[in-house]
Amino acid sequence: SSSLTEVTLFIKRLRRKTDLSNMAKTMRTVLNSNSKVTVLQSDLHAVIDQGFLDVPGNLFQMKLRNPEELQNDIELKCLKDLMSLLAPSTDIRVLLNCMSSNLHAFVIQPSRSKEEFRKMASDFQLRWNFLLTAVSKALTLNYADSFG
Repeated sequence: SSSLTEVTLFIKRLRRKTDLSNMAKTMRTVLNSNSKVTVLQSDLHAVIDQGFLDVPGNLFQMKLRNPEELQNDIELKCLKDLMSLLAPSTDIRVLLNCMSSNLHAFVIQPSRSKEEFRKMASDFQLRWNFLLTAVSKALTLNYADSFG
């Protein structure tokens, strides 16, 4: 039974690495194209600034949120930090380091126990996935050029 658990964990890690590898390849393709980066930057800013983000439960519905509340959304801050680094020929490691630093500052460092870390990490991952899904949906519906 424990060997089955280990195999299952190994397969999950392998899938994550494959997903990350595919994402990195896609990002390199985008980052190596000045026009794609410019369009993506513009569209991401428009999606966020114009309030197109809408997720079940209105977690990120911008039109109904006040500016002070938005400053407290660490997921949105992480996305904006990544957006600020987005430029043609940006090394993907710069983006990964940015995300790593934010995770350390907002999830790992504030955790005072293993249980608290698990809760904070789980909450962050859920809200981050909601945010990225909302951004993808908004880009697809409003700014299809971002996808090449």
